[in-house]
Formats: sequence, structure tokens, C-alpha cells
Amino acid sequence: MQMDLDTAPTGAANAHARPDVNTTEQGDGTITSGNADASLSRSVTLLFAIASGLAVANAYFAHPLLDVMAEDLDLSPATVGLVVGATQVGYGLGLIFLVPVGDLVDRRKLVIVQSLLSVLALVCVGFAPTGAALLAAMAAMGFFAVVTQAFVAYAASLARPAERGEVVGTVTSGIVIGILLARTVAGFLVDVSGWRTVYFLSAALTLVIAGLLFRMLPAQEKRGDPMPYPRLIGSLFTLFLQERVLRIRAILAMLIFADVTTLLTPLVLPLSAPPYSLSHTAIGLFGLAGVAGALGAARAGRWADQGLGERVTGIALALMLVSWLPIALLAHSILWLILGVVILDFGLQAVHVTNQGLIYRARPEAQSRLTAAYMVFYSIGSALGASCSTWVYAHAGWTGVCLLGAFFAASALLFWSATLRR
Repeated sequence: MQMDLDTAPTGAANAHARPDVNTTEQGDGTITSGNADASLSRSVTLLFAIASGLAVANAYFAHPLLDVMAEDLDLSPATVGLVVGATQVGYGLGLIFLVPVGDLVDRRKLVIVQSLLSVLALVCVGFAPTGAALLAAMAAMGFFAVVTQAFVAYAASLARPAERGEVVGTVTSGIVIGILLARTVAGFLVDVSGWRTVYFLSAALTLVIAGLLFRMLPAQEKRGDPMPYPRLIGSLFTLFLQERVLRIRAILAMLIFADVTTLLTPLVLPLSAPPYSLSHTAIGLFGLAGVAGALGAARAGRWADQGLGERVTGIALALMLVSWLPIALLAHSILWLILGVVILDFGLQAVHVTNQGLIYRARPEAQSRLTAAYMVFYSIGSALGASCSTWVYAHAGWTGVCLLGAFFAASALLFWSATLRR
């Protein structure tokens, strides 16, 4: 098996020459973190994971709340569906126009400011008096929720190259757990005290996180002349054209996230219908099934650091394909579905962590831009899976959804196989 994506591509050799220092791009105004051993600790890594999980959860709270939002603000079902769309539009714009800024400025200041602005956006969501105000606030919240990706790039820049995959894996585990728990927490709180409480509580927790970030995160030293902002954004496309590993891993991200959203988007429909007829709170608790898979896949980053990235990718993609067999048996027992979700989430996490570990090796000085370019394809894949799965469920039921999910998983496995050089 060819291993050229597992070893450091052009530009990474210098990073491995001095494992205690991260390199900087000559003259473009990027940021160096200095001595990684002195900058990054387990407590800081854990803080990154918690902060990332909370930030990304903000973008997923609304999914189980749409019906009560519609009733409270007198919105039609078609209009309230735009709440999720507005959040994703804001998130996509943030990926392109905000995340790359981390390669120009002190990332410590950037994530603290973004966290504080997220608090403001969350409060605006909680106080939204009309549907229009809610949509605007949700879009702003989604825009600033991309601080999640800034945390990933920041953590990667502080980590030693030999441990970068493991650190990224830990932070990404926090993100996945945040996504999985968002529905559970929101479903519980809406039954207890209403949907607005969800966002007020998140605002308070985000403010606490901002204080911890201010206290614990190391500053980053700026070197070189600043790159003009238009050139910075344009460099996203340049990086995509120049770095083969980024192109391959971005397309894999699109396919695997399309695969997962194919499951998650219509899942509420069969679970809320007979014979299960589960409540929103119960369906939210179902998301806990994926936590085991997410935690287990945290080791994927360490395996990538050991040069096993391609092997991990192939096994994880095969598991994602196989997971659709038990998922398809939902009509026989909900236990089959739980098993399939655990396997699917494990595979997703393993590939996603490995993807990031490999692309960060390509250009250590451009981690924020690499993150932005990569995550744009995550957004495309998520939108593709969500839109296709609901249409398929309406015309072909759960069997059709499972076939669609298997198609995305098989496409990812075949694409990965085709990119290997022997």
C-alpha cells in the first residue's frame, strides 16, 4: 500500500527537523506558537475539546426545537425549516471569511473575541421576538460558531508534530460529542423550561469558557509582514490546487459527512412513528449511542502519527459501509440501529481525525486556511446528505435511506482506493 499521504509532504520536513518548534511561512504574516512542549498541556487540550464541543453544539440545538419555535413565534412549518438553513449559511460564510484569519492574527485573541461574540448572538436568539429576528440571530450564531475550527487549528499549531494527530483527535472528539449531545440536552431542556432556556444557558457557559480561554491559553508570536485579507482568502483556492492531500481528504470529508447526515436527518421520522412512537426527549437521548463510537475513535489521530493513516482510513471506510446492514434492520429491533450508529460514528470520527492529521502535515504554517478549505467540503457533504435523504425517505422509505447511505459509504471507499499509489 502506498504511504505517501502518511508521510510528511513538501513543506513538512522542516517541522520534523525541530519537533519542539512549529515553523512559520516566510514573510506572509503567519503565526508561530513557539515551543510546543511549553505551550500545550493536557489541561489546555481538554479545554480546547470542551470549548469546541460547546461551540459546535450551538449550531445543532435547533434540530429538536423547531416545532416549539414555530408555535412560540407563529411560524409555518416551511418557514421554521429556514432556522437550520440560516445557521448553516452563517457557518459556511464563517468557514470562508473568518477561519482563515487565524493565519494572520494571534489565535488566542481571535478565539476569545469569537467566543464573546457568540455569547451576544446566543442572547439575541434567546430574546428573538419575531421569526425574522430569529433567522438573523441564528445566522450570526452560525457565523461565529466556526470558532470550533479555529480551536482545532490553534491546538494543531501548539502541538509537537509527532503528537499533532493525537491532539487533533482529542479536540475533534469533543466536537463530535458536542454534536451528539446537543439534541439530547436541547430535548431535555425544552420539556423543562422552554426552547429559549437552551440558548441562555449556552450563552452563560460560553462566557465561562471565554474566561478560561483568557486565563489558560498561551499567546502566539507574530512574525513577518501581514498578508492582505483578499490575498488570504484567495490562498484557500491556491492551497486546494497545490496540495494533493488536501484535495483527496476534502472529497473524502464530503462523502463521509453526506453518509452520516443521510442517517441523522430523517431518523426522527421512523423513531417517532409506530411501532416505536418515541418522544422528542427520547429521540434526543438516542444520540448518546454515538458517543461510544466517537470516544473509541479518538485513538485514530495517534495511529496517524505512527504512519498508519491510510490503513486507518481504509478500515474505517469499510466499517461505515458495513454499518448500514444493522441500520437497515431497524424494523426488527432498535438495538440493531444502535449498533449501526456506534459503528458509523466510529468510522466517521476515525476518517475525520486522520484527514486533519494528514492535511496539517502538508503546510504547518497555514493550518487555519487548511481547516477552512477542508471544512467547506464538510458543509457541502452535510447539505447533500440532508437534502437527498429526506427526499428518498418520502419516496422509498427507510430501505431507500439505507441504500443511499451505503452508496455514499461505498463511493468514499472506492475513491480512497483509487487515490492510492503503489
